[in-house]
Amino acid sequence: MVVGKVVGSIVSTRKSENLIGNKFMIIEPLQEMAAGAARARFVAIDNIGAGIGETVLVATGSAARVGMENAPVDAAIVGIVDE
Repeated sequence: MVVGKVVGSIVSTRKSENLIGNKFMIIEPLQEMAAGAARARFVAIDNIGAGIGETVLVATGSAARVGMENAPVDAAIVGIVDE
């Protein structure tokens, strides 16, 4: 899991059929949670309605595809951090 901040969104009008209807958000890992190169921004699918500026929990790898087994997903927002 990665803890990060949503810093933007990506709009894609052409994408895999399995991704239609999903939002893509740009995630910046929190400095205190990432070391070195792991701090690079990345894109995560958003099924829970996170907004820009929110701190989120992101599952990566095969855990990101739970419930979306046939979708080409490598990172998914799975929670919004309250505190």
